[in-house]
Amino acid sequence: MKFYISTKGIKRVTISNGEGKGSAKTTAVAAGAGRRISARTVFPVMVVLGIVLPFLFVRIAILMLESAAACSSLECAGWRFFSGVDTSLELRDELTRALIEANDGNVNEGAGSFNELVKEMTSKQDLKAFAFKTKAMLSQLERKVQLARQQESVYWHLASHGIPKSLHCLCLKLAEEYSVNAMARSRLPPPEFVSRLVDPTFHHLVLLTDNVLAASVVVTSTIESSINPEKLVFHIVTDKKTYAPMHAWFATNSIKSVVEVRGLHQYDWSEEVNAGVKEMLATNHLIWKQYYNKEKDLDYTQENSRYLEALRPSSLSLMNQLRIYLPELFPDLKKIVFLDDDVVVQHDISFLWELDLNGKVIGSVFKSWCGDGCCPGSKYINYLNFSHPLVASNFDGDQCAWLYGMNIIDLETWRRTNITETYHQWLKLNLKSGMTMWNPGVLPPALMTFEGQVHPISSSMLVTDLGYRHQSAEISKEKLEAAAVIHFSGPAKPWLEIGFPEVRSLWSRYVNISNKFIGRCRITG
Repeated sequence: MKFYISTKGIKRVTISNGEGKGSAKTTAVAAGAGRRISARTVFPVMVVLGIVLPFLFVRIAILMLESAAACSSLECAGWRFFSGVDTSLELRDELTRALIEANDGNVNEGAGSFNELVKEMTSKQDLKAFAFKTKAMLSQLERKVQLARQQESVYWHLASHGIPKSLHCLCLKLAEEYSVNAMARSRLPPPEFVSRLVDPTFHHLVLLTDNVLAASVVVTSTIESSINPEKLVFHIVTDKKTYAPMHAWFATNSIKSVVEVRGLHQYDWSEEVNAGVKEMLATNHLIWKQYYNKEKDLDYTQENSRYLEALRPSSLSLMNQLRIYLPELFPDLKKIVFLDDDVVVQHDISFLWELDLNGKVIGSVFKSWCGDGCCPGSKYINYLNFSHPLVASNFDGDQCAWLYGMNIIDLETWRRTNITETYHQWLKLNLKSGMTMWNPGVLPPALMTFEGQVHPISSSMLVTDLGYRHQSAEISKEKLEAAAVIHFSGPAKPWLEIGFPEVRSLWSRYVNISNKFIGRCRITG
């Protein structure tokens, strides 16, 4: 087949076969001159287009994707393609300037929700307005979060005040048992063990508490963890209203060690001691009252959270305050281990009585959980007011505070150093200074009173803060299991509903659930 195109005038296209047997003619009219197109011309053009067009397509696709955040129309994308300017950089710079300006400017009313913010910004399309509205919205959210945290802290504070119905029930049932059951009124300890109460060869432990269930857990856990429980002698001091149920519990439950239960009404103190106790309670009540009136104005901070903890009614409890009168409570004892009623003993602690205190009054764990000298939030400056000249001249603000909960105490050295008298002197000085020398709580005046009289005990002995949500979550399981004593310091006591289930089991496993009164009062631990 042959293909001809005329070069002038009217084009005549003739298509014929090679053999000349037949022909087909097509005539077309065209303006201008024509030219012959050969296969050698068409093929290179197609090759070039085949190479260039894919690259062109990829370039356009990339530019369109990069422009997606900045361009909402084909006109914008086309302008960017032909101009070669990166509008995303310009948008970023403009947004940065707007955010900096908003950060330095005053906050006005923000959007109530994210949908409202989007709706407003799509109508105005102003980056500066967007930055200011976003800042205002975030500021509102931050204030709401702070308020929620403050309210949560106050609610926890209030919840920690209450005594569960089950504990009320237990005390009532035991008091009734004390009145009708002669065995519940039997002598503690039995006459044959009375001599052990002052025998220095035995290991004496002291609890000051009005919580029967808590005291039972401390005694049970200590005995079960002891290598030689027969050497243990427990001295439990309680108030008059709790004496009958406390006595009934330990008189009707089999205990491997010697237990003494005494009520404060059974002590015959001198007039001087009575006057000192009344003065101490009155002064601490004034301090408590001053800070309690400020409670509603406290913002949420770790420091104010500690204030709320210190303002619990238990901080005014006579049982808590009387620890400064231990030598008067036990005039015949030389060395004791003092335990709070919210601790659990997990391992044998008999070595404490053999510990050399190097002439100091008290042995205690220092709260340096991240290493020696590392105690953020638990330094003297967190408890004492170092703007007061007496405090600043007598104490080091960077010193780590020691802990109550588990202490070995040399009562003989205590008596020689007049610790109790020193405590009263600091109370009077604080009263004269308008009660501004320390933050509320039992520990701050004790830090001042025992200054230079505390012997450090290995921090691995005691794990504390199990009554605080964030602190308890940060303590590893290995550290908990290795500690000889764990302390549920904080508002979330394990016998309260707000206690944390993940650590409550460490306490509840020592609750005697087989006891009939525990069952009747539906205490599950």
